[in-house]
Amino acid sequence: MKIGLVGYQGSGKSSLFQWLTGVQPDPAMAHTSQSAMAPVPDPRVAELCHIYNPKKITLASLEIVDTPGLSRTHEGNATRLALIREAGCLVHVVAAFDGSNPINDIRNFQEDMVLTDLEIMTGRVERLRESVKKPRPNREEQQTELAALEPLLEQLENGQGLAGVEFTDEQDKATRSFGLLTRKRRIALVNVADDDRELDRFGQAPGIDIPVIGVPIGLEVELSRMSEQEQLEFRHEMGVGSFDRDGLIRQLMAFSGQMLFFTAGEKEVRTWMIPQQTRAVDAAGAIHSDLARGFIRAEIMSCDDLIRLKSEREVKAQNLVRQEHKEYIIQDGDILNIRFSV
Repeated sequence: MKIGLVGYQGSGKSSLFQWLTGVQPDPAMAHTSQSAMAPVPDPRVAELCHIYNPKKITLASLEIVDTPGLSRTHEGNATRLALIREAGCLVHVVAAFDGSNPINDIRNFQEDMVLTDLEIMTGRVERLRESVKKPRPNREEQQTELAALEPLLEQLENGQGLAGVEFTDEQDKATRSFGLLTRKRRIALVNVADDDRELDRFGQAPGIDIPVIGVPIGLEVELSRMSEQEQLEFRHEMGVGSFDRDGLIRQLMAFSGQMLFFTAGEKEVRTWMIPQQTRAVDAAGAIHSDLARGFIRAEIMSCDDLIRLKSEREVKAQNLVRQEHKEYIIQDGDILNIRFSV
């Protein structure tokens, strides 16, 4: 799953990238995108390791994509934003210091997204309008596509994004390759000053209909370079608390519509990231395609049950291991053992 970081120049976006991934931003990639993986921490993994003492631990990861800083004049922003069309979720980083106005930045970014979507939608509609004037074998198909896209184009021309618009099957099909930004889930992360204590005040602003989180990104990056003891001493001396980086990563995962399931044993404890509402057979395929092809059933127990009861034997003794068919919808925290035929 890709998480796209976007923001105007000087917002602290690349510092957030460094804090989440531990990777230093590369100045040579300032005009393109840079990506790195951020493992998704989960406190349940440590509990499972106490039970299995595995030889290996593997965590699922989010791909964090840092994009070039946007221009406040909107010039060139469509090209920059095109780099994150494949992202499943957008994190809009805005600064809240040195006279900046984060609320205006959030609203202006909405305009940038609308303009970017308008550009790609206009190009396609104009080509279709010209094409359907001529007799072609696929003319009827193009007319259907044009009829699907024109209402969406009108919405964008009126300055309205497409979030909340219920797409028809034809509209979904026609826009599948567009990566429309105004349809993506979006969260605003406000980069506050080191001594700011009112981290939740921005979410109360009128007209802001997306989640807003305040984080002193610069401070957290500096602290991440210190040892744990140095961090504790610094926070005590400066009177500042700590922001839960691991919790933020899990929040980004959930906000992008993903969740975790587990495979566990003495060889390995591993987390797997899948979209919410994934079927058991598709989760098996995420582990290995052979498991999906030869799927017989999924033996499933709850991670919470196993942690509570301390052993697989006790979970089975209490009849808490379920046999599920391929259409079963995986729940967050399920531990899977796939039975399959070769």
